[in-house]
Amino acid sequence: MTLAQAQPQPSALEFDCDTGNYHTFCPISCVAWLYQKIEDSFFLVIGTKTCGYFLQNAMGVMIFAEPRYAMAELEEADISAQLNDYEELKRLCESIKRDRNPSVIVWIGTCTTEIIKMDLEGLAPRLEAEIGIPIVVARANGLDYAFTQGEDTVLAAMAQRCPTVEEAAAKQPAVAKEEAKGGGIQKLLGLGRKKEEEVVVAEDTPYHDHPPLVLFGSVPDPIVTQMTLELKKQGIKVDGWLPAKLYTDLPVVDEGYYVAGINPFLSRTATTLMRRRKCKLIGAPFPIGPDGTRAWIEKICSVFNIEPQGMEEREAKIWESVEDYLEIIRGKSVYFMGDNLLEISLARFLTRCGMTVQEIGIPYMDKRYQAAELALLEKTCNEMGTPLPKITEKPDNYNQIQRIQELHPDLVITGMAHANPLEARGINTKWSVEFTFAQIHGFGNTRDILELVTRPLRRNNNLKDLGWEKLVKEEAKV
Repeated sequence: MTLAQAQPQPSALEFDCDTGNYHTFCPISCVAWLYQKIEDSFFLVIGTKTCGYFLQNAMGVMIFAEPRYAMAELEEADISAQLNDYEELKRLCESIKRDRNPSVIVWIGTCTTEIIKMDLEGLAPRLEAEIGIPIVVARANGLDYAFTQGEDTVLAAMAQRCPTVEEAAAKQPAVAKEEAKGGGIQKLLGLGRKKEEEVVVAEDTPYHDHPPLVLFGSVPDPIVTQMTLELKKQGIKVDGWLPAKLYTDLPVVDEGYYVAGINPFLSRTATTLMRRRKCKLIGAPFPIGPDGTRAWIEKICSVFNIEPQGMEEREAKIWESVEDYLEIIRGKSVYFMGDNLLEISLARFLTRCGMTVQEIGIPYMDKRYQAAELALLEKTCNEMGTPLPKITEKPDNYNQIQRIQELHPDLVITGMAHANPLEARGINTKWSVEFTFAQIHGFGNTRDILELVTRPLRRNNNLKDLGWEKLVKEEAKV
């Protein structure tokens, strides 16, 4: 594949698909942030030793931390169907219940369970009834899903467990009775959480009368608080988050409820909420960067016929506060190889920062779920006077390397596998996985995104200023 030279710029976004293969981090890594987010959960990854080695190395959890996840390692006898799947999983789940007593056990299927056709969805209901703990089944295999889509499959499975209005009402007397039985210790355990909720509601802004709104996407608690307060400033009440801090606090989701996503890789969850629970999806750009956050809030306001207040001034103030970072990247070019499905949102944000996006590689593209984000990307490119980037789904890494060598971008955002080879060829790189684990949502985290983006540029500029000879001498002394 060769690049066409001196061609007229396209008037609309151009889409392409290279190979049909995923070149991404393994989706079972979603366990890393989900087990910390859902505090009463236990994740059981069912796979081979390779999956176990990946989790050990990729997640780097200390041995004393006692994380709430484990590997159910499939041996030769399992794979050749010499053992009874149900009995083996029952033994493991009874051990988990005895040792940890979680509110939910999440089975994470892997490539191996797909290949040998383990019927996890068929086994789970029977075992759930027997041991008395909910068992949620999520497929997170690298054959069908890209890196962050592991979270998508888990949340889609949990969305079907969210109570309806009737179920929540029926459950309420039983919960009150349990709390009365629990006495002082139950109050003590719930004290911190209730206090936190009171702080969020303590402001004087009145809520508008609007249909219930549930937000979905696993983000750290500070971002949950920030985004809830941002909407509260507009008089919009958030009725719940999926996932909640506790599985027992899953939000009520019923027909006619409005839902909005906070991450661009949750298309399956959105589809489940619309089709299975008859919810109405608010199709908005995602709250990454001040431009995306403003568009996200304004879209939610428009759906509820609310006039947003102070958004333009708020966005302008954030841009002004990060001018020192913008000076570093303004006028430079960036290339996305594709890994975590945040590429469209980040490309739109960096275009607004003054960068030129040469190409956006993305493992999976759901044009319906990301329609508002794509429209905002196109609008941003036109307003900033930069060419519209080509979007390549499931990119072939070999072809990408050829294009990168020809384009020679100032920065390549890539998976870890290609960072060092590109650096050796004199190209600045940034690991895409860092954006997955960093807090990048909302107005307040704009500086954190730009810190990640500019770090390799600042580092390599410093190395050039220092001079290679002096650097070698310093390393020799060490």
